[in-house]
Amino acid sequence: MSILVIHAPKSKCKPELKNCFEDYFRTGVGLGYIAKCASKLPSGSTVVLIDRDQRLCAKGILVEPLIPTVKTPQRHYNVDFDGQVMVDYADYEKVKLNHYGVAVLDC
Repeated sequence: MSILVIHAPKSKCKPELKNCFEDYFRTGVGLGYIAKCASKLPSGSTVVLIDRDQRLCAKGILVEPLIPTVKTPQRHYNVDFDGQVMVDYADYEKVKLNHYGVAVLDC
């Protein structure tokens, strides 16, 4: 099964937008991510949330397939995940992310 990795770095965090690792971990929603094959991910796929600035990592399960929130050539997706638990950052620190802080593994 595919794994969606999303990056929520402390350096890009804006508390008023609630786009920090801690916000996404607490709410189970990552906002506005761009990934080419994200729409192919089925519910039940693994979601990995990382913050490379703070070396934090969590895992959860994708609640439902991703639906674009902005329909431009680069589609934006809100990632809704559940059952998040903190995991070892070292397991994902070498994952190559795209320019938008996303990787889809096994896609």
